[in-house]
Amino acid sequence: MPARRILQLGDPLLREISRPVSDRAESAEVITDLRDTLHEFQRSHGFGRGISAVQIGVPSRIIYMEFAGASYFMVNPEWLHRSKEAFRLWDDCFSFPNLLVYLERSKTVSIRYRDDSGSMQALEASDALSELIQHEMDHLDGILAIDRALDKNSLCTREEWLRRYGRDIGKLVK
Repeated sequence: MPARRILQLGDPLLREISRPVSDRAESAEVITDLRDTLHEFQRSHGFGRGISAVQIGVPSRIIYMEFAGASYFMVNPEWLHRSKEAFRLWDDCFSFPNLLVYLERSKTVSIRYRDDSGSMQALEASDALSELIQHEMDHLDGILAIDRALDKNSLCTREEWLRRYGRDIGKLVK
């Protein structure tokens, strides 16, 4: 399947709560499109680790992520736990790739989901993977990173962020 257009900030579909998936055939097609779209975004922008179905115009509870050499196909993910311990970071998003948001995320999380074969899986994550999961799960509930900004000074263009911090990836987890 070809890469799809990624919905941009202002598109009202990004604010909708995604519906659970009941048809495995539907999720298979969407997962292929998510993978292809992620790879095209990585090729054209030089970054990116995850994408939710709503970002390509499909308001279904599906996420695709690539992290530390592993691929995660998540259908109908659900929270099991989010720690009270948190950390702060600059977050970015495919739906507003030139804007970064300083926010706070739980340090550790655990979720359960169905994988691409329909099997139930559980995943515990911390730090960068925890942040990525929270970012994508927020998309499924119509929440954007800008909604989690710490204060009015927690938004920064990518150009200004690079001017301030250089390419210090430690300042930007995503």
